[in-house]
Amino acid sequence: MIAGAPSSSTSGLARVLLWLIPPSIACGALIDQYCAPWGQGAVSAFIWLLYLALLVLEAPATRPALIACLILATTGEVILSLVWGLYDYRLHNIPLFVPPGHVLLFWFGLNTVVRVPARLLDAMPLLSGLVVAVLAISGIDQLSLPLWLMFFVCWYYSRSARRFYVWMFLIALIMEVFATWVGNWRWHSEVPLLHIPTTNPPLAAGAFYCMLDVLVLGLSRLIHRRKSAVASRA
Repeated sequence: MIAGAPSSSTSGLARVLLWLIPPSIACGALIDQYCAPWGQGAVSAFIWLLYLALLVLEAPATRPALIACLILATTGEVILSLVWGLYDYRLHNIPLFVPPGHVLLFWFGLNTVVRVPARLLDAMPLLSGLVVAVLAISGIDQLSLPLWLMFFVCWYYSRSARRFYVWMFLIALIMEVFATWVGNWRWHSEVPLLHIPTTNPPLAAGAFYCMLDVLVLGLSRLIHRRKSAVASRA
C-alpha cells in the first residue's frame, strides 16, 4: 500500500468495479464519438454510476479523497481546456463523464500497480526521458519536455509512490492515445501562449494526471494526520 493513499478493498463488488473501468473508458470513448446525439449523455450517466458505486463501496475515511479528486480534476479540466486551450473536446465542452473518469482511473491505477513488473516501472522514467529529449530536440514535441520534468519531480520526491506515478503516467498516455485517435478530444499542434509545437497527444501528457495524483495523495496524508492527532488527544 502506498503511504497516505486511500485504503481500497478489491474483493467482491469492488473487484468487479475495478475491472469494469478499462472497458468502460474504451467503450465510452467509442459511444461518445459515434452515437450522437445520445451517446455522450449515456456515457456520462454510466460513468457517474460507477463513481457513485465506488463511493459506496469504499470506506468512509476514503470518500473525502475521492471527492477531492473529482473537484481537482474538474478544476484542472476547466483551466487546461477552457481557459488555456491546450486541447478541445469534440463538442467544445467538458463532457460530464470526464471528471469522474479521472477518479476511476486514479483508483484503478492505485489498485493495479502491484500487478505490473517492477523492472518495467523502474526503467520507464529514463526511457521516457530519452524519447522526450529526442522529440524536443527534433522540434516535434517541445511541450513534453517541461511536462516530463514535472513528472520527474513527482517521481523523484515521492519514494513510496514512485511506481504508482510511473504506472499512472503510462496508463494515462494509453488513454490519451486511444481517445485522441477516436476523436473525443484533440490537442492543438501549437501550445497557446507558449507557441511551441506538440503532438496529439503530447508524449508526456500523463504528467498532468501525476500532478492530480500528487494532490490527492497529499490530501489523503493530511486527512490521516489530522485524524491521528484528534485520536491521540481523545
